[in-house]
Amino acid sequence: MMSEAEAQQVTYRRVLLKISGEALMGDQGYGLNPPTVSRIAAEVKSVHDLGVEICMVIGGGNIFRGLQGSAQGMERTTADYMGMLATVMNALAMQSALEALGVHTRVISAIPMDQICEPYIRRRAVRHLEKKRVCIFAAGTGNPYFTTDTAATLRANEMACEAIFKGTKVNGVYDKDPKKHADAKRYDRVSYDEVLQKHLGVMDASAIALARDNRLPIIVFSLDEPGGFRGILAGRGTYTLVGG
Repeated sequence: MMSEAEAQQVTYRRVLLKISGEALMGDQGYGLNPPTVSRIAAEVKSVHDLGVEICMVIGGGNIFRGLQGSAQGMERTTADYMGMLATVMNALAMQSALEALGVHTRVISAIPMDQICEPYIRRRAVRHLEKKRVCIFAAGTGNPYFTTDTAATLRANEMACEAIFKGTKVNGVYDKDPKKHADAKRYDRVSYDEVLQKHLGVMDASAIALARDNRLPIIVFSLDEPGGFRGILAGRGTYTLVGG
């Protein structure tokens, strides 16, 4: 545990953590890898222990990706709804892993599913955060044609989060793929407009535009680095700040 003095230095008091569905696969090519889910849950708990209020949005690409289904001839709206259902499965897996660690959570779905999760009601979700419960927002925005990146930015604004933490496979935003190019340059800080103009691939364009219009900073960091999430909140670690 951090000391009380260190906890007081935490940069943000309410944040949204956005991770892809693929992050839950581990080394598998599909589905959920329980040890990986548990590892990410432990990272979330370590930040929750600092008193930080946490929302989460998890993609569904490890189970089903709407755009891929659409490309294979499936009607786009149907494919996107299937992708939303995949995010609910991932949210329930993360809820189970967090509650196994003693962290109280709520899965809140944009598509009502009363038997397994709560419907999205903004004031109720804010109250959960105030009670230090982790809120996992599922089913995207509830609308086709919108990604979970856009859902994350929308929910972060609605919940009055101070920043979005985008957990990825690399420790920031690079001008090109660092896994393919040894001379790739990492940005310490980059503007919203640069992300859009240079197609840096942080989030999709509508999510970046929504963050820019509401001056919501996005912190891109490596989810594979142990203690990375907690370290950044305490002013350490390697990451890229978008906007801010």
